[in-house]
Amino acid sequence: MSYVFTPAPVASVPVAGAAGQFPVRRIYCVGRNYEAHAREMGHDPNREPPFFFMKPADAIVVVPEGTTGEFRYPTQSQDVHHEIELVVALQSGGVDISEADALSHVFGYAVGLDMTRRDLQGEAKKLGRPWDTGKGFDGSAPIGPIHRASEIGHPSRGAIWLDVDGKQAQRGDLNELIWSVPETIAYLSRFFELKAGDLVFSGTPSGVGAVARGQLLEGGVEGVGELRLHVR
Repeated sequence: MSYVFTPAPVASVPVAGAAGQFPVRRIYCVGRNYEAHAREMGHDPNREPPFFFMKPADAIVVVPEGTTGEFRYPTQSQDVHHEIELVVALQSGGVDISEADALSHVFGYAVGLDMTRRDLQGEAKKLGRPWDTGKGFDGSAPIGPIHRASEIGHPSRGAIWLDVDGKQAQRGDLNELIWSVPETIAYLSRFFELKAGDLVFSGTPSGVGAVARGQLLEGGVEGVGELRLHVR
């Protein structure tokens, strides 16, 4: 097939201990999936059905293991927030996936940040508009290498944290997810046909807050990895 111009490169994430890259198809994000975070955002933490938003695949900023990445503070915002998350990488998919079968579709896991222009998101909420400018901007999805589930298993408990300039900001445990990873995959597959290459950002614990230029963000998920990022 010929194109009228050269297509953009496929967005991809490195796989720990492997030469090949994980090609990214879509990025799904789960909103308010920890009770404490739902409360701090002013919402009822009861177990309501999950909801989702998306980021473009090329919003990822890859941070190789053992390095410090760079997050460029975006324009048109004065209130950009950090949200540390466990990221689920799918190797296959389908529709109406059962909860019991959901983990068989998981290739691996990574540590990611759902960076958010909170002021623009808040304005969109008030006006009943989509969140794209607040959530889907360039560089809004920093991510570390994907660790294969065949090597680390399927983490369902363990610390998830983020420090800003060495001070505690976010702390939680994966067992505090309102909707577990299998439940999230099963529910999401009712609305979209999931496919290999999809990433699912599974939600963030409480403690989200604004970042400033020059700060160092250091976070991780127990059993998965760590992520370091300078705000420029």
